[in-house]
Amino acid sequence: MHVEFDRDTCIGMFQCVEEWAAFEENRDEGKADLVDAEETEADLFVREVPDDAELDAEFAARTCPVDAIRLYDDDGERVV
Repeated sequence: MHVEFDRDTCIGMFQCVEEWAAFEENRDEGKADLVDAEETEADLFVREVPDDAELDAEFAARTCPVDAIRLYDDDGERVV
């Protein structure tokens, strides 16, 4: 499973930070940061989700009020 985070869409509500430790608050920019992610396009960050963090990642994606977080399974199908 991997996660894609569209940082440009993020509005800094930080619900994701409460749900998954891979997200951190960046108060200076008013956005969340996805730790250990690779920027694949401008403001689009991608990283693998460890097996033991899949539920946390799903909660983070579901709580995002602007759908800036998307989860994909190993077949590339969108989960959230």
